[in-house]
Amino acid sequence: MPAEPGRLPANPYNEHAWIVGEPEVGEGTWIGAFTVIDASGGLTIGSGCDISSGVHIYTHSSARRCVSGRGFNEVERQSVSIGDRVFIGANAVVMMGVTIGDEAVIGAGAVVTKDVPARTVVAGVPARRVATVDLENGTRPEFPPL
Repeated sequence: MPAEPGRLPANPYNEHAWIVGEPEVGEGTWIGAFTVIDASGGLTIGSGCDISSGVHIYTHSSARRCVSGRGFNEVERQSVSIGDRVFIGANAVVMMGVTIGDEAVIGAGAVVTKDVPARTVVAGVPARRVATVDLENGTRPEFPPL
């Protein structure tokens, strides 16, 4: 059912999130306020993830259509896959076609344009590997530099 004008569509994750399409979201995943979750091209988010406030996840792009004056008349779509126990920091952007592995950390404000391997910490614009996640020392993760 469409939302009333000026209101966000209802979703089961956060009343202040904008969710388009039907993402597959694993158990125990938290989605913060003011997020944009675009599942129009296919989106899977694993279990136990934290998607911080202001995160944008896109599975489409209209850039080619726009700059070509509609000569390229297609909205491109590619699925996004986010593994289990992934942390995505505030205001990060995940672009279409990206796969993020289990237990990865996406830094606040990062723009993820390429796949992120499991247990990798990325930050920056564009996002680059800055550390690895070490879970071997018990349950408290460490982020040793590369």
